[in-house]
Amino acid sequence: MASESRSPSAPPHAHGQASFTAVLLCNLGTPDEPTPAAVRRYLAQFLADPRVVEIPRLAWFPILYGIILPLRSAKSAAKYATIWTPEGSPLKVWTERQAKRLQGWLGEQGHRVRVEYAMRYGNPSVASRLDALADAGASRILVLPAYPQYAGSTTASVIDAVAQWAQTRRAVPELRFVNRYHDDRGYILALAHRIERHWHGNGRPDHLVMSFHGVPERTLHLGDPYHCECRKTARLLAETLQLDATQFTVTFQSRFGKAKWLEPYTEPTLQALARDGKRRVDVVCPGFTSDCLETLEEIAQEGRDAFLEAGGRSFHYIPCLNDDPEWIHALGAVAERHLAGWPTKEAPDARELAAQKERALALGAQR
Repeated sequence: MASESRSPSAPPHAHGQASFTAVLLCNLGTPDEPTPAAVRRYLAQFLADPRVVEIPRLAWFPILYGIILPLRSAKSAAKYATIWTPEGSPLKVWTERQAKRLQGWLGEQGHRVRVEYAMRYGNPSVASRLDALADAGASRILVLPAYPQYAGSTTASVIDAVAQWAQTRRAVPELRFVNRYHDDRGYILALAHRIERHWHGNGRPDHLVMSFHGVPERTLHLGDPYHCECRKTARLLAETLQLDATQFTVTFQSRFGKAKWLEPYTEPTLQALARDGKRRVDVVCPGFTSDCLETLEEIAQEGRDAFLEAGGRSFHYIPCLNDDPEWIHALGAVAERHLAGWPTKEAPDARELAAQKERALALGAQR
């Protein structure tokens, strides 16, 4: 008889336990602390994912373990240290808050669901959170990635992690996935109002840069919809803000390696805008729903320095949506649509049914 894939310490299944519906909010991940050792562990997991680096393992692993990790871990740790908070990594802090507020919002709509968060790389892992939910009785789980735009290296990688976890379970819960919400009206409005509030308090810039995370250009030609979805988000956001094509630019950041990535690149664009006489530039990162290393260090620090050193006068980074109430409402609406059909609301009790009947009879009498 084949042995079970779960560890011997896993608790035995409790037959007859009450089932429930859960939502798992998944973000990319973060090191546990801003140290070279912790960053190395995180990067090793992240960069070993074939969805992230599409190079044959035999060719890539010697480079990863022999060059990238030894050289990059300490440098990345130093960068993380500049954004670390007393509560920990900003990305983890914001994602945890989003999960708590999302559960609160869904509860206000009458949904009895449990919301947890997980990280694709690092802790808490997707597998550990799914184990905890399933062991507690979750029979229906909605997996909600924190990525508005679909990409093979992000959304699909989360799906991979869930599928790998499912192979370890005898009883696999019902699973649903949110693939994208790049053009969701609530998401676009939350972004637009975030920007407008910043402008109300700080004035308007000469130019707005919408910076999305980059991916290799070859993924576009292989059929990945990410580039198109970023462009659509930017177009809808610009229309909502009533910006014409001369007032904003879409760019892509975080290039890694020597291959050609989606263009234009963010930092060279900021330098060109300064040289062209733009005195003030504002940057927003619509593809990131939580502030993190890529926004707080790469944009708010390195991007600022690049713009000012090239002759710009004033640089404003507009924070991510984080736990903005309007964003939580939009995220909740996305989750609610994908929960449709699952029994997430309590059936009315006898008194409520009697009250409904009385209201119906009274309405009939009035007619």
